[in-house]
Amino acid sequence: MKVWVVLPTYNEAQNLPLMVDALLDLDFGGATDDEGQSQISILVVDDNSPDGTGDVAESIAAEHPERVSVLHRQGKLGLGSAYVFGFTHALQHGADAVIEMDADFSHSPSYVPTMVRMLEDHDVVVGSRWCQGGQLDATWERWRYLLSKYANVYARLVTGLSVYDTTAGFKAFRAESLRQIQLDQIRSDGYAFQIEVATACQRRGLRVAELPIYFGERTRGESKMSSRIIVEAMWRVWQIRFKH
Repeated sequence: MKVWVVLPTYNEAQNLPLMVDALLDLDFGGATDDEGQSQISILVVDDNSPDGTGDVAESIAAEHPERVSVLHRQGKLGLGSAYVFGFTHALQHGADAVIEMDADFSHSPSYVPTMVRMLEDHDVVVGSRWCQGGQLDATWERWRYLLSKYANVYARLVTGLSVYDTTAGFKAFRAESLRQIQLDQIRSDGYAFQIEVATACQRRGLRVAELPIYFGERTRGESKMSSRIIVEAMWRVWQIRFKH
């Protein structure tokens, strides 16, 4: 199985080298090349980060030309379109499985091999904070905890989603699953993008599993969360409900 990890980046120069090293060092249970490295490809989609993340990504790609590639976009065009751009590229280059995750270590790379193994029996695997066994960083402020919790409750009520973590940004897909959900029809950004993808998967009858994860707080760089992303998710869920 050819596994591609898509990492959208905006001002992640501090985290990116560490994340790439961690991904390349993963143990997939014997699926390694002649040099003992895991069989995984990493695609960085950078939105012209002012902190030089794009240049850092190019340096990493030069060190690992067979494993790491970079797509540069002209500006901060949004998380949703970055993922669609990256997913499409991965599919065009022969990916059998595609992982989406953040580059800031809130999603631990250690879960990736388990998620890939779970794709043997499922079409989509969600790294879930809100299913039984999932956890959030204990340092989260109360308002963030409540916002995340009730945003998921709200999204489930409006869309009818059965997954507990509707806004999860840590997912593994079979390639055929991504083709079935018609990426060119996904229009949302931020949290709403995750909800729209989850809805598209459910409406097409894909087999979705949730893997409980520990969602950590970033220790380097700044969060990209904004009030615009939250407000968009609140009204977009109603469009998503009737679209898919």
